[in-house]
Amino acid sequence: MFGVVFPDHSFPLDATAFAQVAPNSWALDLSTLSLAAAPRSAVVFLLPAAAAALPPGKVVAVYFQPAANRPFAFLGALGPGRPSASLPLPEAGDDPEPPVGPAKLGVAVEDAAALPPPPDGQRAERVALRVGENLFNFMQSFCGADGGKLVVPTDILDRWFRKFQERAKKDPAYLKTFDF
Repeated sequence: MFGVVFPDHSFPLDATAFAQVAPNSWALDLSTLSLAAAPRSAVVFLLPAAAAALPPGKVVAVYFQPAANRPFAFLGALGPGRPSASLPLPEAGDDPEPPVGPAKLGVAVEDAAALPPPPDGQRAERVALRVGENLFNFMQSFCGADGGKLVVPTDILDRWFRKFQERAKKDPAYLKTFDF
């Protein structure tokens, strides 16, 4: 159904590496892996058949627990529209109590509407990427090619921004399409 890779630390691990802790929840105890150092990020992905089989309104939520005496933190969600993600893993933090026990990565099939918002930095990054893609697609519609370079009119940024503003005024929900 899903898998994970810790960049520079592991080969892809599928769902069999996770322990099922509830009917729709799994956890991976990182101490069971032979990692040279604590991973700083995880690439989590859905297999194509699993993404297509998710019921409407359901997503695979991803959580991380930096130590057994710390709470799980919501990292993000995967679904048919976003079948994979590279997620930064938080550290144990500045809690006065030292971290105890292994870190865990958790995944659960949950209602998309019931999930908390993703961490702000991650959300801002995704919104910026979507706005950048919108600008690039707009620019491509006006460009010509010159020796492998894109040539666009000098006022292209102003034209794109005016169109962006007009569309946002006409349809207030338009800006929400830039968020996942």
